[in-house]
Amino acid sequence: MKENKYDDEAFFEKYSAFPRSVGGLTAAGEWHEFKKLLPDFAGQRVLDMGCGFGWHCIYAAEQGAAEVLGTDLSAKMLAKARETTEYPQVTYRQAAIEDLSFGPESFDTVVSSLALHYVESFDAVCASAYEWLRANGTFVFSVEHPIFTAYGTQDWVYGADGSKLHWPVDRYFSEGWRDAVFLGEQVVKHHKTLATYLQGLIEAGFVIEAVVEPKPTADLLGSVPEMSDELRRPMMLLVKARKPLA
Repeated sequence: MKENKYDDEAFFEKYSAFPRSVGGLTAAGEWHEFKKLLPDFAGQRVLDMGCGFGWHCIYAAEQGAAEVLGTDLSAKMLAKARETTEYPQVTYRQAAIEDLSFGPESFDTVVSSLALHYVESFDAVCASAYEWLRANGTFVFSVEHPIFTAYGTQDWVYGADGSKLHWPVDRYFSEGWRDAVFLGEQVVKHHKTLATYLQGLIEAGFVIEAVVEPKPTADLLGSVPEMSDELRRPMMLLVKARKPLA
């Protein structure tokens, strides 16, 4: 299943007005932790799977990457990425993550931000990333946390007075597609367990170097009152893995 929700006109309009879509990386709640996991991009060949508006591609170029390829299934996302990218070493290609194909050791770093929970087989992603990376290359990705995706609806359980009682977690070990609501629109995502993400990396041959469950910064907690709810359950999972030297 390859969902291209982002080319739906109504959804794309809502997503384009989303704070992180307007503000870029600095408006992304996890960016303060995600950027710590990224390598020194100087001279590197970089692949961004599910690049969206190209923010991470632009960042890699700003940090001195020699070649950056951003791929995404959405033509609308890529059009916006091309419009805002001024670096000649950055190119974009329309393709589903499942359909990507490159030769061995094509990249020094593979990055993916909040895209792999739309892909059914994480094992296949790991096997491909491992093959495409040079020895000592890094694979850094973020996904929606399994606790966040397990139940499916991705919303709180509310009390009679409208208060947020708790976040539902059910069917955790039943991996599969979930119908969620994002920006008022139905979106289909693939729930995976934490073990699937971590064990998938290990079985592919990667060495896991960091696992992060990001929390809002103090600035966000102070300026956005509802952000305190993000301390009640993890929303995202960030992982850094390395392909070992031969």
